[in-house]
Amino acid sequence: MNSSSQTVGSAAQAIGFELTDEKDASRYTLTHDGVLVSVLDYRDDGRTVALTRAFTIPTFRGRGHAAEIVSRAVADIEAHGGREIDAVCWYVAEWFEAHPEKQGLLRAR
Repeated sequence: MNSSSQTVGSAAQAIGFELTDEKDASRYTLTHDGVLVSVLDYRDDGRTVALTRAFTIPTFRGRGHAAEIVSRAVADIEAHGGREIDAVCWYVAEWFEAHPEKQGLLRAR
């Protein structure tokens, strides 16, 4: 992990999963036992975090990893406060539709 990466999470995490905010690459990564399973790209202008692309490694698809990385990234953004989220990626937009309790974090259009 380089100096601009930050492991994000809590003791309540699923065992073996780790979310990292790779600030230099403008992406969150989700690993399981050290193996990359999913990536969430973003753009952060200091006021809005645009979640631009959720991607799960093909061999790990269908296991809920995309939902997990979006959920954890949204929680991280919310925990740091002061920024709205722009759901640019279609998957992220659908995630917010399924989680109306988090829609207050979205940037007004």
